[in-house]
Amino acid sequence: MTTRLGLGLPQLKWADLGRDVPDVARFAERTGFDSVWVFERVLFPDPAAHGLYGVPGLPWPDDYRSVADPLVTLALAATATERARLGTSVLVAPLHVPFQLARSLASLDAASGGRVVAGLGTGWSVDEYAAAAAAPFERRGAVLDEVIDVCRAVWGPDPVAYEGELTRIVPSEVGPKPARPIPILLPANGPRALRRLVDRADGWMPIGTGADKLAEQWRRVREAAAERGRAEPVRTVLRVNPQYTPKAYDGPDRAPFRGSVEQITEDLAAHAAVGLDEILVDVQAGVRDAQELKDVAAELYAAARAAGV
Repeated sequence: MTTRLGLGLPQLKWADLGRDVPDVARFAERTGFDSVWVFERVLFPDPAAHGLYGVPGLPWPDDYRSVADPLVTLALAATATERARLGTSVLVAPLHVPFQLARSLASLDAASGGRVVAGLGTGWSVDEYAAAAAAPFERRGAVLDEVIDVCRAVWGPDPVAYEGELTRIVPSEVGPKPARPIPILLPANGPRALRRLVDRADGWMPIGTGADKLAEQWRRVREAAAERGRAEPVRTVLRVNPQYTPKAYDGPDRAPFRGSVEQITEDLAAHAAVGLDEILVDVQAGVRDAQELKDVAAELYAAARAAGV
């Protein structure tokens, strides 16, 4: 079975959002990509006292200095496309008020004819949590659970009612409703997150850092699903963030997805062989403008399909 392919939309500082997002979205759909995707970063602390991923002293990538709002970006893409699914990889769910996030996702799904895929996560930046002021960082796992609960409630039949730690919804009519049930995808970066994924989500959203590692992670997800009696299959969308270079990277320390289109395609094929449903390729960090993004993405798409991905 052919692996579905998705493309990351331009959200970085170089992008002219009103022009480039619809342009790239139209290109993606015309080229054959099955989906378009966004990610979330809300600020760039300078100096980054807490460090990347919370590691003291580890610098944040310069690409994070300006990242457009993910749902605004998807709304721009929705108006420019008819078929491509509209995914988040990921929304840092606890940075949002649960009820408002549920309503925004429902509205986007209704407006797009049922194309939203909600990839949610807890994030890792203490500074982002402090700025958003929606939930404490120390409670991020519990808040993600509440976001999922609130989304399921708001997207379900009226009257909607919910009582949680942050959210209280008196019996109410809440609309618009999604055009269809919005799938929720989650990472599985630890035992608790793995249980949440298996018990509460529609699918898994890993990051590509090596085919062998991915295969082992996927084995653990399937085993956990079997152990916990999950009946429905786990949907899978792999995110890859290539470090594209026009010429082949010939260093001995080449990491997966670093190098030329040919090298990245080899890595795509190796990861696809693990047996996942879809691969999201986000090349925006390695290009200068929307035209280069489209050029690289078109070359990657053709090469991947020729390689059987």
